[in-house]
Amino acid sequence: MNENLNTLTQELAMNIIANSGEAKGLAFSALGIMRKEKNVQKALDKLKEANQYIHKAHLSQTELLTMNANGQNIDLDVLLIHSQDHLMTTMMAAELIEELILLLSEK
Repeated sequence: MNENLNTLTQELAMNIIANSGEAKGLAFSALGIMRKEKNVQKALDKLKEANQYIHKAHLSQTELLTMNANGQNIDLDVLLIHSQDHLMTTMMAAELIEELILLLSEK
């Protein structure tokens, strides 16, 4: 892999990690708001903010997939694998937290 492609891949991986981390923190903050304040709208608003960061991470992931589909050989290194793992667990956490908020709002 050439140096420019390697640098771009690492930058995209870091974007995924950073945006996923921000999203995960916001999602758990939403759950905390629901648990402590019982404020459904405030919790859902915080979760909406989390989803905006998930979207940013997903855009970086899509760029990587597009590069690969266009024939650019992307090396799988620990950073890239970590970024994908981080995004996947963040997406799952956000989905589960949304369900928990909705369940708690029914009480």
